[in-house]
This record gives sequence, C-alpha cells and structure tokens, in this order.
Amino acid sequence: MTRLSESVARTLELLAQDLSSDKVVEDLLAETSARRQLDMSDLSPEEQARLIASRTVGVLPSADALASAIADARAEGRPLRVKLGIDPTAADIHLGHTVPMIILSRFQRMGHQVVLIIGDITAKIGDPSGRSDERPPLTDEDIARNLSTYRDQVKPYFDFEKAEFRHNSEWLSEVRLPELIGVLSQIPVSMSLQREDFRTRLAAGHGLAMSEFIYAVVMALDSVKIDADVELGGVDQLLNMQMGRKVMEISGQKPQLVVSMPLIEGTDGTGAKMSKSKGNYIALTATPDDIYGKIMSIPDRLTVQYLKAWTEWTDDEVDAAVARIEDKSLHPMDLKKVVAGEAVAALHGTEAAAAARHHFTSQFSKRTFAEVDSLPVVDEAQGTESVGAVLTQVLGFTPSTSAARRLAKQNALRVVLETDAGQQMANLAEGDVMRPLHDAVKDALAAAGLTPTPDNVYLKAGRKVARVDGV
Repeated sequence: MTRLSESVARTLELLAQDLSSDKVVEDLLAETSARRQLDMSDLSPEEQARLIASRTVGVLPSADALASAIADARAEGRPLRVKLGIDPTAADIHLGHTVPMIILSRFQRMGHQVVLIIGDITAKIGDPSGRSDERPPLTDEDIARNLSTYRDQVKPYFDFEKAEFRHNSEWLSEVRLPELIGVLSQIPVSMSLQREDFRTRLAAGHGLAMSEFIYAVVMALDSVKIDADVELGGVDQLLNMQMGRKVMEISGQKPQLVVSMPLIEGTDGTGAKMSKSKGNYIALTATPDDIYGKIMSIPDRLTVQYLKAWTEWTDDEVDAAVARIEDKSLHPMDLKKVVAGEAVAALHGTEAAAAARHHFTSQFSKRTFAEVDSLPVVDEAQGTESVGAVLTQVLGFTPSTSAARRLAKQNALRVVLETDAGQQMANLAEGDVMRPLHDAVKDALAAAGLTPTPDNVYLKAGRKVARVDGV
C-alpha cells in the first residue's frame, strides 16, 4: 500500500462513525490535515495523474498524457517542471486563490519541480481574461508589496522553500523585437479573437490595448524559457495556457500539458465566483470563528464543492460521505461542520478548528439569542446610522453596503423579535439598507404586526447576529 492509501483507509473508518461527535471529527481532521505534508512520491504515474485530474476542470491533451509524461520523466531520472504564473495584481487573498496552490503542493509532494513565475512584466500589461475594460498598470512597488502579501498568506497551503522562483523580467526584458515578431507572425489573429471577453469589449466599443492583445503570447514565452512540462491555472486562463502550447511548438519544444482548475463559487450561493468585490469570499486573514461561520452559512449544495476544493480528501472519501447523506445516516450539517473545520485547520491548525467548532455549537445551539453572552450590541446613537453603515462600519458583518443589499435581496437580512412564544422574524428590504437602522427596524416590525420590548430585538445578517437597543 502507498502512504496515501494507508491514510485513506484510516479516514474511511472514521467516516463510517458518528460525525456529530467532536472526538471523531478531531481525529478525522488530524488525519486529513497531516496529508498536507504527506510524501506521495510512492504513487505510480497513473495514480499521480488520477489524483491531479480528479480536482481539475480538465487536462490537455488528456489525463493519460499526464501519466505518460510522469512515467517518461521518471525513466529519465528527472521530475516534471510544473509552472504556475502569478501576476501579483492584488494584496487581498481569499480561499478561492488557494485552489491552484493545493494542486501545486500535490505535484511537489509527488517529487516534481514547481516553478513559480512572478509576472513582474506581464502584471504591468494586466491579464485581460474576463475583464470588461482595460486595467490600470501596476508599479514595481505595487508588484513587490502584493507579492510579499500573497506569499505570506498562501504559505499554509504550499512549501515555498522547495519551489523555484523566477521573475519573467529575467527573459522578457531581454526579448528582442525580431524574436517577438518571429513568434507573432506564426500565430493567427483568430486565436485571440476566439476570446469571448475580447469580442464583447470590441462589440461594446470598449478599449482593447495592443498590449492586452498579445498578453497570451508574452505569457507563453515564460513556458518556452523555463521549458515547462505542465502549466497549471484557473479555467479562465485556458486560452492563455493553450497559447503556451502553440508558442512552445513554434519554438521547437514539446508542448506543455495544461491543467485547468475550477473557479470556486462564492459563499452567497448566487452562482458568482468567489470575489472580494461581491463580498462572497473568505479571506485568508480571517479569524477561525469567522472562517467557520462563513462556511456554515453556505447552501448545502456547495458543501461537496468546497470539500473537493480545499481539502486533501480523495474521491473515495468524498463518495463515502455523500453516500451516507443519501442514505440519511449522515446529516448534511455535520458534513458541513467537517468542511468548516478543514478550512480552519489548514490556516490555523486543528486545535483552532476544534475551538471554532465548539464556539459555533455553543452559540447556535442556544434556544434564544438572549442566552448568548457574546453578541455585539447596537445602541440608540448608532441606530441613527443607516442599516448599511451599521453592518459595515459598526458591526463589520458585511464588507460593503452593496454586500448588505445582496443579503437583503436574498431575504437573509432580518429583524428578530424574541418573546416567550419564541422567535418571530421580519425581513428588511433592499431599500431599507440606506435607511436609519432604528427606522427600518421599527417599520419592519410594525409591518409584521410585532411589538418590540427592551432587550428582545436582534439584527440578523446571514448567520451573524447583534442586539439592537432603543427600538
């Protein structure tokens, strides 16, 4: 048996047990978290390719080709060179950004050489993928600052000490015009015009700079210069990575294999990908309780997607958990708690995951909010602020007013009135977000026929709750 199969056998035993038990879940997280450092060099080429392909949108030209490439490299006594390009265009990192790093870690632990290309030249062009307009160029200072932040935040998922770091300015600053023209002359314009984002922008009369038009070609030169065997990136980068295959072929090299990764849906369940601008993200700098709570707030249908994206579980283990849900021997909430624990454990350790689980259970198993002694309070003076301002600036429940509006639109922004008869709720409308909190709360309660009394009115945004005094 391989080291991974031994771990899977232990995990399957735990998955057959009571996953509402804190002790069972702690043992499970200890086993699966240890895999983030597991040496998987004993896997066969076919097993390696299968493990990689199981978490991708696709492998070009095929997963069998990846297995053959691994076998050929092993016969030659060398590792595969696996490339990931990083354009450090932002300092804010969220869980969605970790998906390729997790797969890179697997390549690394299988014994392959990971090459991280820091796009200090291409970042100044700006990747046009999926954009509706041109992006302002970054300065060298922006790039250096964002790169430092990226590396610090993502390091729980990837061993940077074992990776090869290259800046593409090493070669792109030396590319001579005849060389670039020689490559461009062999690439049909139709390859770039296949891009739906380009066609949409042109049809709408928006700007499209020539630098953006040749971005994919410039990015492809990175693969040529480092002689990449495999390039990994989000599925939104697929056309860029395919250009890498084309330019390598033009350069007389064996075209790289392409591994495309899924874009993870955000926590709001609207179908939009995880994004800071949409407020549906989980920051890597978030506290254990915040990470745990946000994952517990996701729709049940996202649980398996998140399980596959951010854990070291294999398909056999995922299938075992799903089968238990289908036969009703496992409650979906218990599996979601495991996923939340996995996310916390990756960033903060298994002890923090256990503490977050305990805090969540103690808070949300209460029969009334009045029994929870750690709820924030909005007082009379703060209640004169708008609902959006209170949620973003006072409570920190949402990252922006637009995120608060989205909660209201999803009927997830509510006023809760507690009485001896239990909890009664009234929804706040999207238009209430810009109104003074106390006015919006009073009107919502009145419309629902509810009469408030002191200390029994609460504001609920998603799963976050605060007491509202002075209504």
